[in-house]
Amino acid sequence: MEGVVKFACLVGFVVLVSVAKVDSAGECGKSTTPDNEAIKLAPCASAAQDENASVSQSCCAQVKKIGQNPSCLCAVLLSNTAKMAGVNPQIAVTIPKRCNLANRPVGYKCGPYTLP
Repeated sequence: MEGVVKFACLVGFVVLVSVAKVDSAGECGKSTTPDNEAIKLAPCASAAQDENASVSQSCCAQVKKIGQNPSCLCAVLLSNTAKMAGVNPQIAVTIPKRCNLANRPVGYKCGPYTLP
């Protein structure tokens, strides 16, 4: 629960910072940044910290959307927002598999991690 509270506090901070920031084309496209996309993964907070935690349907739905662009998904999982929320990237990369997503990018490299 502590991670969820931390994440909620960070959401407000990221929104304030992103309002003043000019986005350029990156891993997640022209209109958003990995940090902004990370906010959408708030339902995944506990699952990204504990590999034994259940993964909610709302988390899986967001991962499915973001995962259509594997480079964006990786950038989100490795983003500063995710780090500040206590996300463990080694556990977070297992979420697409834990959601049983059929079209997940198996074997895709996320920095030092590989999507199972």
